[in-house]
Amino acid sequence: MSRVALVTGGTRGIGEAISAALKTAGRTVIATYIGNKTAAENFTAVHGIETIKFDASDYGQTIDAVRSITNRLGPIEILVNNAGITRDATITGMTRDMWEIVIDTNLGSCFNLCKATFDGMKNRQFGRIVNIGSINGQAGQYGQVNYAAAKSGIHGFTKALAQEGARFGITVNAIAPGYIDTDMVRAVPPDVLKKIVTRIPVGRLGKANDIARGVVFLTADEADFVTGSTISINGGQHMY
Repeated sequence: MSRVALVTGGTRGIGEAISAALKTAGRTVIATYIGNKTAAENFTAVHGIETIKFDASDYGQTIDAVRSITNRLGPIEILVNNAGITRDATITGMTRDMWEIVIDTNLGSCFNLCKATFDGMKNRQFGRIVNIGSINGQAGQYGQVNYAAAKSGIHGFTKALAQEGARFGITVNAIAPGYIDTDMVRAVPPDVLKKIVTRIPVGRLGKANDIARGVVFLTADEADFVTGSTISINGGQHMY
């Protein structure tokens, strides 16, 4: 039986590419979404991948969703924490609500999903967790103290959880994408986007499949000696 993989925010952009790539790799994939039902239906029609609607930032909804998936399809052995949003503003204009929703969605969802699946992975002595961070969690970004804090937190969360899971056959890694050609990046004003591209040594925006290939590698059964790592896939824009 193929391993069950859950991808949060898995119906659009980077998440869609990850879901499709994991299916191609032979996984039974479930993609989550929170609001765009039309996009989710189109995603299923194109890829033949089941979707489930719940708010990954809500602990109770997460526990219920994981229980439902496990009862129907079997244990979740691959988890990709990809759900993320932005609410950009400088600190003077950022409200507490803007801060909390980004922290809860981008970072809190990682806790919720890992909490819901980790014990089962321990019991089976196998698990693959990949958390999607960001170049802006590594280097910071003007007007994104909430987003940068959440993504930076993901990188620390990954290293700590990797130490807890290592002896149980659970690997925990992160990918830090650079600027990827998705709806979120296309919303950036053209003049700003042009300046961003000039700072990318390879001379282009990334593609969602660039990230998906990294996820497939990190979630492979054979990738059992890679844990606690953050792989930067950013065209050389930020190196450290």
